[in-house]
Amino acid sequence: MRWFLRRLVFYAFAVWVALTLNFLLPRLMPGDPIAGVLAHLSPSQIQANPGIIQTYQALLGGGKGTIWHDYVVYLHRLSHLNFGISTSNYPAPVSDVIGRTLPYSIFLVGVAFLIAFALGTTIGMIAAWRRGGAVDTVVVPTLMALGAFPAFFTALLSVYFLGLKLKWFPIQHGYDSGLVPGFDWAFLSSAFRHSQLPIIVIVSAFAGGWVLNMRTVMINTISEEYVAMAHAKGLRDRRVMTRYAGRNAILPPLNGFAAQFAGAVGGLVFIEYVFSYPGAGLTLQQAALGNDYPLTQGLLLVFAFCVIASSFIMDLLNFVLDPRVRAT
Repeated sequence: MRWFLRRLVFYAFAVWVALTLNFLLPRLMPGDPIAGVLAHLSPSQIQANPGIIQTYQALLGGGKGTIWHDYVVYLHRLSHLNFGISTSNYPAPVSDVIGRTLPYSIFLVGVAFLIAFALGTTIGMIAAWRRGGAVDTVVVPTLMALGAFPAFFTALLSVYFLGLKLKWFPIQHGYDSGLVPGFDWAFLSSAFRHSQLPIIVIVSAFAGGWVLNMRTVMINTISEEYVAMAHAKGLRDRRVMTRYAGRNAILPPLNGFAAQFAGAVGGLVFIEYVFSYPGAGLTLQQAALGNDYPLTQGLLLVFAFCVIASSFIMDLLNFVLDPRVRAT
């Protein structure tokens, strides 16, 4: 219980830091957010709307109050999930824009990262158990070589060879044109088809890291006495590998899950940009270029919360799986 309370306080502090940095960053950046927004308007549009500056100040959460007053207002708005109005999607609220785009990114990163973790740890376990075999000498170096390339570069190669040349996958957007997003088979099957190549890119970018991690830990675990004892009892080779060595070897890679997930979330912007995938990453890139500060802040905050939530979930899993943690 004491461990749980300590971790809860730690993550509450992490959430507060994320909220505060998200509030301060736009205000510490050079330039005026209002000027950046008005730069996209013509002089005639500004003259025809004399109150437009005050309107945009209200949309961006500005005003004549002090920074402390704005900070309190900011926290109060967030407590009601009010991120403001998106200036590039006016008059749509930021929460509506995030609600439209975030499911695509959650599906993309969630599915791809779980596949990369399962594939990487399984291959790493087999490679360590049968060192010098085909998996260890061929599959492991191949995945590590793919992971050495930036995901952006791998995405471009995949679009060119697998999409344009071989035409195995669609190369842009999240679903076929003419379809309306909804929970029907036509849209869901089309969305899944368009997500396949981005998922392959994310898996190829991160599976190599899991393979190397698991292989290294597994090699050390194999030499433990309890593994030798399991062999002496005459247990099947596969059972010793998975139930004894693999079960304990997976704990250190599991602790690194959140850090790897943070890297995947950070690289999401580039991958979605290459595939024109209508997720939160592409929306963040467009919002930043369009000086849509409320939408940019909202998406950055969501990304930060996703990383914090994944870290908290991994800590809970580690608490359940590792008796040493429960003893602290």
